[in-house]
Amino acid sequence: PVPAVLLGDPETEEAVRDDSSRHGGRVRRFPHERGSWATHIYLPYSVQEEFLELLELLVSHARTYVSSLVAMEEFHLSLSQCVVLRYHWIDPFILSLKKHLAPFHRFFCMADQVKVYTNENKTRTFLGLEISTGHFQLMELVSEVDRVLEEFDLPKFYKDPSFHISLAWCVGDMSGRLEGQCLQELQDIVDRFEDSALLLRVQWEQIRCKSGNKYFSFPLR
Repeated sequence: PVPAVLLGDPETEEAVRDDSSRHGGRVRRFPHERGSWATHIYLPYSVQEEFLELLELLVSHARTYVSSLVAMEEFHLSLSQCVVLRYHWIDPFILSLKKHLAPFHRFFCMADQVKVYTNENKTRTFLGLEISTGHFQLMELVSEVDRVLEEFDLPKFYKDPSFHISLAWCVGDMSGRLEGQCLQELQDIVDRFEDSALLLRVQWEQIRCKSGNKYFSFPLR
């Protein structure tokens, strides 16, 4: 359930310095500002032990091409970009999300296509598993999330998104090293992995919104 009142002082959110060395060389998309909360809407993915075994195989092999790759520790599928909310917008924003997402039911996707991604300013590269089925249901969710973002004059999601679950990342644009031969070899690992078709069939059960250090959950019916 979504709390009616957010506890805490808007000015007590931990201040963050823009020092990339403190977080693996990652660069902020926008500067930290008191009272502005970075906000992201996504589908959380709780992995099985077998998924972690596959992840280890993929990352170990990819490191022979890019040694600086770091495996993700948490997994999700994004339904929005990271946007900035003012503190006093959070309550109405969450209530609007709850209203727009209430009709949606649980559904399945297949996440079985290895793909290389970079962020918009090419400061980070990602390995991910792209969704091959379930695109229609995801676009319906994004459409409703976009409506909420529009209410608050915030940027909508990408026009033609490639829905995916990120597996690993590194600093800089390393797409040239990971695409081609490396990507084909990684796809072969996925295709040959025991029971991969069952393992990579993901059931989405809830939508989550993270705003600053606050988490809100919207269960699917």
